Amino acid sequence: MAFITKEKLFSWKWFKAYSLIVTGAFIMAVAYVFFISPYKFAPGGVYGIAIVLHHLFNFPIGLSGILMDIPLTILGIWILGPRFGAKTITGMIFLSGWISVLELWHGYEPFVADQPLLSALYGGALIGIGLGLVFKAKATSGGSDIIAMMISKYTKLPLGQLMIYVDSTIVLLSWVAFQDPIIPLISWIIIFITGKVVDVILEGINYDKSLFIISEKHEEIGQKIIHDLNRGGTLIKGQGLYNKAERTIIYTVVNRRELSILQSYIQEIDPKAFLTVVDANEVLGVGFKSLKDKVES
Repeated sequence: MAFITKEKLFSWKWFKAYSLIVTGAFIMAVAYVFFISPYKFAPGGVYGIAIVLHHLFNFPIGLSGILMDIPLTILGIWILGPRFGAKTITGMIFLSGWISVLELWHGYEPFVADQPLLSALYGGALIGIGLGLVFKAKATSGGSDIIAMMISKYTKLPLGQLMIYVDSTIVLLSWVAFQDPIIPLISWIIIFITGKVVDVILEGINYDKSLFIISEKHEEIGQKIIHDLNRGGTLIKGQGLYNKAERTIIYTVVNRRELSILQSYIQEIDPKAFLTVVDANEVLGVGFKSLKDKVES
């Protein structure tokens, strides 16, 4: 049961989690009905298959999706155990419901006519936003995720790799179904955009940099970091690979403006210093976003 998170019924956390799920499902439904389905794009998942079935046999997308999600979830619980709680089931029901409502209200015409690439960009971004909100509620999207988890159990292949394989298979199915090579190409673009937007929703836009500095002037550089930049850091003892000389490595995290200031200073006092600059996707701790805020957001 460790995979299922629970909030006290009708508590603030409960309302927040389910509001995120309902809102996220609605945003995803808008993406599928207004931007994705009209151009026959199938960006993975059960709703990628549902879009293919809709254009081949005129099946409703929302109904097709939930009819695939239900047996997959039951099968997943049987094979994997209780990893899919009430929030995931709620997300599946609301996504299907919102799509069905929008199908009846709006129909199947594109929101932006004769603009497939622009629609793909909008669709990918909206799916990413909606999916990110669902993930923030500690729920999952079900569907192809469950297929990947079941395959992973028996093959021991990495789950992330399997999810790519499953979604890519669905994308290729759209190529076979519609005989149009542009459709799978743009569907992969949608998948890429969705992933990037999900990362932004979950981690935020971050301009922080992780910095490793090897310099004989590590004391002076450390003082600059502490007193001028008001940042902390860690001294790591190391040894040169070639000459076996003892080295002191400074590890610190700064923003882009502070990085520029520090680089200029190091150039002045030790032009031979060695720096490694790495994008920090997420920084939690004193001086940055707290771990508590991250967990509770």
